[in-house]
Amino acid sequence: MPDAKFTGFADQGLSFFKKLAKHQDREWFKLHKAEYIEGWHEPMEALLANVRARVDDAFPYCELAPPKVFRVYKDTRFSKDKTPYKTHVAGILMAESRGATSVTGVPAALYMHVGLEDGAFAAHGQYSLNPEQLAKFRAGVLDPKRGAAVAKIARALEKAGFTLGAAETLKKAPRGIDPAHPRADLLLRKGLMAMGPAVPKALLTSPKLVDHLVRQTKKTVDLVTWLVETTAV
Repeated sequence: MPDAKFTGFADQGLSFFKKLAKHQDREWFKLHKAEYIEGWHEPMEALLANVRARVDDAFPYCELAPPKVFRVYKDTRFSKDKTPYKTHVAGILMAESRGATSVTGVPAALYMHVGLEDGAFAAHGQYSLNPEQLAKFRAGVLDPKRGAAVAKIARALEKAGFTLGAAETLKKAPRGIDPAHPRADLLLRKGLMAMGPAVPKALLTSPKLVDHLVRQTKKTVDLVTWLVETTAV
């Protein structure tokens, strides 16, 4: 849907996902799949495409990949919870390094999530780093110039109302790193993502959500670019 305009998700109350939570069976979903596609999947795709078109120029050193909307089907192979469907819709705009040889674990220029579990929010950066990327990340944080730059970026984002997160944060400094290092808080992280405030419900059914996400994404360009340049493999 490259030319589709985002006009809003189906409703602010997430009624489809509330019903899906009660009817976690394939027959029910088969009968209501069109409701999901038209009310949630396609709008998410359009939303990400509209944002991408407006923020692409803000990422001069990155290639923004086409929107990817994640599957509603769960991977239950290694989970005790065998319910087959997610009760949220989520999508991502990946920011790729032009010199990268792999797109595995690429930072997100924008990750958008709407669902029952965590509400609606947008985040930017990289939630989890693989071992090779983590080594590059720590080297970057330890570097006097590049480390000072990312620390400054992180402080500015927190001051602007973003929350910094990661898939895992160590309790102790990694081996060989001084616990008193001035950027120890960053060195404890195995990822670095900036999450904006919760998206107001009123925006979920409004084209103004595009404007909201464009403004938020542009504030995180420096973080995403730093991650792309530092952790590309």
